[in-house]
Amino acid sequence: MLLQNFAEFQHVFGGLWQPSPLGYAVEHYFDNGGREALVVRVANGARAATLTLNAGAARMTLMAVRPGTREFLRASVDYDNIPAEDPVRFNLTVQRVRAQGGSHVDDQEIFRDLSMDSASERHVRAILAHSELLRVVGELPGQRPDRTLDSSRGSAAAYVASNADGDDGAPLTDYDVIGSELELTGLFSLAAADHFNFLCIPPLSRETDVGPCAWLAAMSYCKERRALLIVDPPAAWHTADDALRAMRDWSLYSENALMYFPRVLALDKLRGHFESFAPCGAVAGMLARTDEAYPVWGPAKFEEAVLRPGYRPACMVSEDRRQRLELRGVNALQSVRSVARIGVRPRTLAGGAAAAADWQSLAARRLALFIVNSIESGTRWALNADPDSELPERVAAQVRGFFEELHAGGAFGARRPEEAFFVRVAQGARAAQVEHSNEFQLRFGFAATRTQEFHCFRVLYSASGIAVRFVTQGHPRLDRLNPAEYCPEELAWVNRLARQLEPPQSLQAV
Repeated sequence: MLLQNFAEFQHVFGGLWQPSPLGYAVEHYFDNGGREALVVRVANGARAATLTLNAGAARMTLMAVRPGTREFLRASVDYDNIPAEDPVRFNLTVQRVRAQGGSHVDDQEIFRDLSMDSASERHVRAILAHSELLRVVGELPGQRPDRTLDSSRGSAAAYVASNADGDDGAPLTDYDVIGSELELTGLFSLAAADHFNFLCIPPLSRETDVGPCAWLAAMSYCKERRALLIVDPPAAWHTADDALRAMRDWSLYSENALMYFPRVLALDKLRGHFESFAPCGAVAGMLARTDEAYPVWGPAKFEEAVLRPGYRPACMVSEDRRQRLELRGVNALQSVRSVARIGVRPRTLAGGAAAAADWQSLAARRLALFIVNSIESGTRWALNADPDSELPERVAAQVRGFFEELHAGGAFGARRPEEAFFVRVAQGARAAQVEHSNEFQLRFGFAATRTQEFHCFRVLYSASGIAVRFVTQGHPRLDRLNPAEYCPEELAWVNRLARQLEPPQSLQAV
């Protein structure tokens, strides 16, 4: 579900719930500046509550769409504007309330002119199949449900409350979070989203951290979706020294993951005092807030992780510990900005697993993901364009213009355009455009931090869609050598050769 604020989360998911850290993470996200959140509900064997409507001597059973003990529904049946001689049609009103027996309505659906006749276009089972609140389950009775009346007054409309047979299920496991790619559950529910920037997985419970297998699956999924995973530090890391010792044996590395330490202290509105929480929600909100004001390649002084008032780190991190943690890919959260810390650049959890050394920098990695995602989404029109021999060049011109705008905005520092990026339609037998189709390849590269190295990507446009692949690191001189003609292994060899043949700086100046 796409949400714009925490009030929408309360409306859809029911707000804060003490056993679940998810609601608190969403609250922290919006409190720290987040604007949009995609939220996925995960359960382990939970069961939805039922609702029973009398139909003479028989009963019609409805079941809530959402499982759990906190999904409170009530329904009312009336025959308004239904002819007295019609025995099969009725009206149904369903409400989702904040608490059982309460009057605060969170959601409501009204279904007019439903029918018990299976041949009717208004058949109750078919119509309720599109409801966001409930479904018909089991066999239907032979007659329509009875009109619901207030027994105390005899005529006023009343509601029938859902039964107390909902179940929250067993405690969550890593495999519930991972889910199924075929059934589009867990992580794979995000397949319905065109794009997302950060993935947060709050702890499974207040006492249970996310396990290694879920982190590994999430890292792999984020790499596939070109997004960043925010990994929470384990609850056992109480001090910076705890974190430093634990990072010696840390084995979960990815250029598409990042970590901030320590946990955050925030007010638990249900318990009425400050509690320690995993920082992923606050971190995602903080980064989203920064993106609203500055580009992802913004100067280092705007990259410091500063929480909003009401949130503070669970422990203090001294400057020397902060630097040592960042060498291991762990960034430190702060509650105030300090001049002494300006210039420290956040890192990813790339470690030695990065495909390029630049990806250890969070800003460089975010710039790369921004560029690739923008090109992929901004050139999709080419898949539906009429076959044209000039199409590849038009796409290349569009991408080149995009890079020129980035260059003008300072994304590549003071480098000259030829030292900052290149865009080329790939040539050769395998890369040439297929006749009467829009299948072709595009190559582009850019220098993220080092002027002397390009990060090269290949984009394949075909009937199956757009596929983007990181090729290798290149060298500006290879732009003249047409790197599109080389396979990755050859390109790496020529790149090494170019470095060996690079003239001294003094000769370049001459």
